[in-house]
Amino acid sequence: MVFVEVYCTALQLYVLSGVYQIFLVLRQFLVKQGIISLVLCHINSMFQIVVCYNKVKGLTHCLNIDECENDFYNGGCVHECINIPGNYRCTCYDGFMLAHDGHNCLDVDECQDNNGGCQQICVNTMGSYECQCKEGFFLSDNQHTCIHRSIEGMNCMNKDHGCAHICRETPKGGVACECRPGFELAKNQKDCKLTCNYGNGGCQHTCDDTDTGPVCGCHQKYALHSDGRTCIGEYFSAQLGSSEQCEGNQTCAVNNGGCDRTCKDTATGVRCSCPVGFTLQPDGKTCKDIDECLVNNGGCDHFCRNTVGSFECSCQKGYKLLTDERTCQDIDECSFERTCDHTCINYPGSFECLCHKGYTLYGLTHCGDIDECSISNGSCDYGCLNTLGSYECICPPGKKLHWNKKDCVGKCGRLTRVTLATLLQEGGRAHSLTPPIKQKARFKIKDAKCHLRPRSKEKTKDSGKQAGQFPCTDNCQVTFVNLKCDSSKKKRRGRKSPSKEVSHITAEFEVEMKSEEVSDTCNIDCVRKRMEQKLQTAIKTLRKSINKQQFYIQFSGTEYEVAQKPAKATEGHEACSTGQVLQDGKCVTCSTGTFYSGEHNQCVPCSPGTYQDTEGQLTCEPCPSNDGQGVAGARNVSECGGQCSPGHYSLDGFKPCRVCPLGTYQPEPGRTLCFPCGGGLVTKYEGAVSFQDCETKVHCSPGHYYNSTTHRCIRCPVGTYQPEFGQNYCITCPGNTSTDFDGSTNVTHCKNQHCGGELGDYTGYIESPNYPGDYPANVECIWNINPPPKRRILIVVPEIFLPIEDECGDVLVMRKSASPTSITTYETCQTYERPIAFTSRSRKLWIQFKSNEGNSGKGFQVPYVTYDEDYQQLIEDIVRDGRLYASENHQEILKDKKLIKALFDVLAHPQNYFKYTAQESKEMFPRSFIKLLRSKVSRFLRPYK
Repeated sequence: MVFVEVYCTALQLYVLSGVYQIFLVLRQFLVKQGIISLVLCHINSMFQIVVCYNKVKGLTHCLNIDECENDFYNGGCVHECINIPGNYRCTCYDGFMLAHDGHNCLDVDECQDNNGGCQQICVNTMGSYECQCKEGFFLSDNQHTCIHRSIEGMNCMNKDHGCAHICRETPKGGVACECRPGFELAKNQKDCKLTCNYGNGGCQHTCDDTDTGPVCGCHQKYALHSDGRTCIGEYFSAQLGSSEQCEGNQTCAVNNGGCDRTCKDTATGVRCSCPVGFTLQPDGKTCKDIDECLVNNGGCDHFCRNTVGSFECSCQKGYKLLTDERTCQDIDECSFERTCDHTCINYPGSFECLCHKGYTLYGLTHCGDIDECSISNGSCDYGCLNTLGSYECICPPGKKLHWNKKDCVGKCGRLTRVTLATLLQEGGRAHSLTPPIKQKARFKIKDAKCHLRPRSKEKTKDSGKQAGQFPCTDNCQVTFVNLKCDSSKKKRRGRKSPSKEVSHITAEFEVEMKSEEVSDTCNIDCVRKRMEQKLQTAIKTLRKSINKQQFYIQFSGTEYEVAQKPAKATEGHEACSTGQVLQDGKCVTCSTGTFYSGEHNQCVPCSPGTYQDTEGQLTCEPCPSNDGQGVAGARNVSECGGQCSPGHYSLDGFKPCRVCPLGTYQPEPGRTLCFPCGGGLVTKYEGAVSFQDCETKVHCSPGHYYNSTTHRCIRCPVGTYQPEFGQNYCITCPGNTSTDFDGSTNVTHCKNQHCGGELGDYTGYIESPNYPGDYPANVECIWNINPPPKRRILIVVPEIFLPIEDECGDVLVMRKSASPTSITTYETCQTYERPIAFTSRSRKLWIQFKSNEGNSGKGFQVPYVTYDEDYQQLIEDIVRDGRLYASENHQEILKDKKLIKALFDVLAHPQNYFKYTAQESKEMFPRSFIKLLRSKVSRFLRPYK
C-alpha cells in the first residue's frame, strides 16, 4: 500500500470495551459528514481511535507511536527500549533481568545457577559475577577454574606474579599482565580498571566512563542510592493528592499520571499503556504480567516457563530447541561421529547401540568380542578356541569335529563337502588295508586365467566324442582330488611388451587299491606298484589334455572348465564365477540354503534332508539324519530336523534320543553327550538342561561361581563377571576390557582401559577411557597435543563428571609439560555440567587424567581445535566473555556436537566458512549468539578497515 502525505491532527482516545458502542455511533456520524476519516485499531484489549482530517479521502491509517523516541524518558525503560508496531518493550543488559513492572532492571545472581560455573568460589556483583579461588590456588585464564599455585618455578605459576587478572610469560623470561574483556590495564601495568563494558560498570541503570572509572546514574523516576550503584524509586507528595484531582486535569508530569508503566499526555488526559508481555487492568492504570504459558503452552513444544514480561521454552532430554525458540527437534545421535562402535538406531529423544553377532555391548556405546570359551567352555566337548566375533571347538588327535561343531567323534565317516578348491569323487572314500597312494602334479598354462565355471552346451557337444574320463578311474579307486589354481602376470622382455597371464594348476591325488586285486601271484606290494604306474600314466594324459584345452571336470552332472585361455571379444562379456548367477547385469553369489545348479544355471534351494551353510557352493550337504526330515532351503544343520532336544542325546545327535541320566545335563539340541555336574553332584531329575539343575551344596549368588571340587562359591576374578545365580563359570569381559574389582555381576562393570596418545591434527578429542561409560579405577592417561607450526589450541569442555565425594581423587590437568611447575592451563577434580571454552596458555599441551581406587564417573569427552595464531586476540576475546555462557541456548551450543564441529571446522580451516550459507548459520545458531560473534569479529577487524 502506498500512503499519500496527509495533513491531520490526531485525536487519540483510549476507551474500555464496555463503551465501544458509543464510538460506533460516533464513527457513523463523523464519516457520514465526510469531514473526517476514522480508523479503529486494536491494542492490548483497548481501542485506539485515530481521527485524521485528510486532504485526500480514503487514505487513512493507524499512526504508530514511538514510545522510545524520547531519549530522556526512554519509554520508562531503565536500560533499553525497543519500539514495535503499536507498542514497545523493555529489555535489560546482560547480567540483569526485567523487574515485575516491566521497566526496571534487577541484578541477576549468577552464583545461584551452578555456582556461576565457578570451580570454587562465586561472588555476585551488580550486573555480573566473579570467580575466586581458595588459598593455594589462583584463577586460570578462563576465569572459572582454579589452578594449584607453585611456590617455585616459572613466574606466572608463582603467587607473586602480581597480575590482577591474566599473567603471560614474555620471551625474555619476565611477565606481562592482561585484563579480562570489559577492563582496562592500569598505569602500573598490573591492576585492571573496570569499564562500563563489563556488567554495565556495576551500575543498576546507566553508566558513564570517566577518567576515574564508571559513574552510575538512574532513570528519571528513580534516585541513586548512597552506594553509588543502586537505584531506588521516588515518591512525590503529589501522589497523596492525586485522587482529589479531576481525571481530566491529570498529567504525566505528576506521579507518572497514575500509570503503572508508560504514561502519555493526550488532548483528553493521560493515556496509560503496558509493554509487550503485560496487559492493562480494568482500572486503566495497572499492568499485569501475562502468563503466556497458560495459552497453548506458550507455543512451546515441550516445556514453558513464565518470566516477567516474557516466557522461555525448553525441551526434554534428547531434544534440542531450534532457533525459533519454540520448536523442539529430536537430536539424531546416530548422525554424530563415534556414537556407536557398530550399529546405531535413533529413537525420538534417545538412541540405542547394537553389536554384530559374536560381540556384546559395554560402556553404553562400545562393542567387544564375546569370549564364548569362558561360558562353559563354549559347550565344546573337548577344547575351545576363541576368535573375533566367533569361536571354534577343537578335538584331540584321533578324533574329528561332529557336524554340530561341538562334539568330537571318531574319524571314520564320509567326506562330502565340495568347495571351489576341493572336488571329491561321489561315493566317498573306501576302506583300505594300507595307506593310500598320494601323488602331486603341477601344470603350467600360458595366456590363461584361473576360473571354475560351467562349460557351454556347445563346447560340451562338440568335444563329447573326443573327451574321456580320467584314465585311472576305471582301474583304480580315486578317493580324493584337490585342485588349486594360481594366476599371475609375467612381464615379457621389452618395454612395450604387455604382461601375459600364467596359470598353474596343482593337483593332489589319493588312490586306494581294490582289495579284490590282491592275489597269490600279485601281493599288496605288487598291486601298489601297479597302481602307482597307472597314476603316473593318468597324470601324463592329463597334462596333454590341459595343453590342448580339453581339461574339464564333471561334477553333479555338470562339466566345469578349470582354466582356459581368454575368450574372444566377439563372444560377449565374461561369465560369472562358479557359484554365482547373473542378475540385472551383476554377478550375485548363491546364498546359504541354496546351491548353484550348472544344469539350470541358477541358484536352487536345498531339498529337504540337505542343507548348505556356506555361500556360492555347488551342492548341498546331506543332513546327518537319513530320514529326509527338515525344511527345503535349510541354511544350517539345525534346520535339518529330527535333532535331540535339550536334556537328551544320541550317538549322532538325531532321534531316537536318550534322556540325560541323573548327575548330567545338556542345554543344547543335537548333542551326542551330556555334561556331568562334577564333584559327585546329582541332578534333581533326569533330562536336566543346565548346571542350575544340579543339587549343589551351596547356592551361589551373582558375581560368584560354584567350584565342584571344593563345593564352595568363589568370587569371579578381576576381568570376569557373572550376572546369574547358581552358575559354575564366570564370563570373561568383552574385548580388551576388565573390571575394577572381583565379584562383578554385570558386563557394565567391564571397562576399557585404553587412553592417551600423541595428538597433532587440526581437530580432535580427548576422552576418559570407556566413555560414555564410567571410567576405570587406578588409571592414568597421558595425551600430548602438538599443533602444526604457528597454530594455537582452543579447548571446549562441554561437561565433565568426576565424583565430588572423592575429595579430588580423580583429576584432569592440562599444562605445558609433565613438570608440576610448568604453565598450567586447566585443572579440575569435580563435576562441571556448565560448558566452558578456553585457549591454551602454551603452544603445546601435556594432558593427564588420573583416577584412584574410589568412586568412578562418566568422565569427559573434550574436543579441541588448533587455529591460526593471528586470530589469538579474537578467540580469547570470545571465550573470555561471560555472555558466551550466560544463556542456556549458548550453553547448549557448546554441548551440541554438530555445532561444535561446524565451528571448529571454520576455525581450523577459515576457507570452509564459505561452505555455510547465511541461512544455514541462522538455522544453526540463535540470533543472540550470532550477534555476539559479529560484534567480536567487527571489533577485531576494525583496524583493517
